[in-house]
Amino acid sequence: MLRTMKITLTPQQKLQLEQMHDIERDSRVCDRIKAVLLASEGWSQTMISQALCIHESTVARHLSDYVLSEKLKPENGGSQSKLSATQTMHLIEHLTEKTYSHTHQIVTYVKETFGLDYTVSGMNKWLHHNGFSYKQPKGVPHKFDEAQQQAFIEAYEALKASCDKDESIVFIDAVHPTLSTKISHGWIRTGQDKVIETTGNRSRLNIIGALNLSDIGATIVHNYESINSESIVRFFCELRKSYPLAHKLHIILDGAGYHRSDLGRVGHWLRHNPYPATPLQFRA
Repeated sequence: MLRTMKITLTPQQKLQLEQMHDIERDSRVCDRIKAVLLASEGWSQTMISQALCIHESTVARHLSDYVLSEKLKPENGGSQSKLSATQTMHLIEHLTEKTYSHTHQIVTYVKETFGLDYTVSGMNKWLHHNGFSYKQPKGVPHKFDEAQQQAFIEAYEALKASCDKDESIVFIDAVHPTLSTKISHGWIRTGQDKVIETTGNRSRLNIIGALNLSDIGATIVHNYESINSESIVRFFCELRKSYPLAHKLHIILDGAGYHRSDLGRVGHWLRHNPYPATPLQFRA
């Protein structure tokens, strides 16, 4: 019987190996990682070989490779990574936090950090092998504040829970679409051009809409020459006509200037609208 090899891993090392296992696509590498993790939990080589359905001598070789050089890649079946397991996880964490536009920048980082030389093609293979792909990041609003967003969600959920049957929550927003010819792609004979007539000018619309998520069919939409405080107040009047007199409306708006001006404030509108007794709340 082969002697059981003792392997001690820190919690961080275990986490790194588990993360590497999650993204690894080579089952042979996964077996090596599992062997190391199980050995660190006190499993014997016999138990590991039975669990992984591999020979006990193979388990011993996997563990020895890791103890001597942190090797987790097989000798055959593609080029062996120059990075050790610890270095690999370090680079994965770094690339998860920082996005590089060009592979040669990553090659430079690896050279400066680990003293290892990679070609651009070699690094591309490493990136694909370790679960990275070249794609655009997803944009978020430049003023995005996660804490404020969470606070709004909590306030909104509380408002929904407190609303009676004679109350509604209405979201109001304005959009400014422009109507113009958009030239896309299509299959055209090579060497020939296909002409599409474009519009002579662009038609800009200024639309205000009110959406009640409990009654999508009752969505109210109006077009105005421009969006300003006056058009907002006019829209409030149209909105008020669409609900019973005693119905309370909770209006949710964004922070646009025409919502925050003196004329556009709901409080001002309440003092001058035809139904002064109608309760209405403003939230922005």
